[in-house]
Amino acid sequence: MSRVIHVFRQPDRFVAGTVGEPGDRTFYLQASEDVRTISVTIEKQQVVVLAERLGSLLEEVASRFGADVPEDAPDDLVDLEPLTVPVEEEFRVGTMGLGWDADSSAVVIELLAITEGEVDETVVLDDTEEGPDAVRVFLTPAAARAFAERADRVVNAGRKPCPLCGEPLDPAGHICPRQNGYRRDTDASED
Repeated sequence: MSRVIHVFRQPDRFVAGTVGEPGDRTFYLQASEDVRTISVTIEKQQVVVLAERLGSLLEEVASRFGADVPEDAPDDLVDLEPLTVPVEEEFRVGTMGLGWDADSSAVVIELLAITEGEVDETVVLDDTEEGPDAVRVFLTPAAARAFAERADRVVNAGRKPCPLCGEPLDPAGHICPRQNGYRRDTDASED
């Protein structure tokens, strides 16, 4: 079976979002263009890495190619809306690719489906017939900056960290290693 590559050359929307309660969230990346919407499941840490790498890529593109890259996302590109429903997983992301398309002055993000074996690096950002299914999104530098800012907000909207150990707090507290294994309640008032 040949691979399917969903290409979004001028997406109306490309966002990170979650479904579920903090501590039990599923992370998604969702791309929309015209009437087509594709959602892929992604790990929280992959969202963190993608946002960081996008920031690094934008800095490099500005210095090496002189591209117009905004420091912050323009207000009109800030997307605070929830994911488009229904959220139906196309696939789970295994490998991610990131690049710069000088012809269209766009950041290219490619998300490849998780596979059983190793992914041949030559299929990333390529249209070969064989390989995992993929979603390929082209973003302006401003839209890429807006994506990264939203991704950071989504990741940080989870459970608050414990002030002692930094681990996420559950609604009922957590067993803190800095308290020698005693449970620390989240509403406990300090004297």
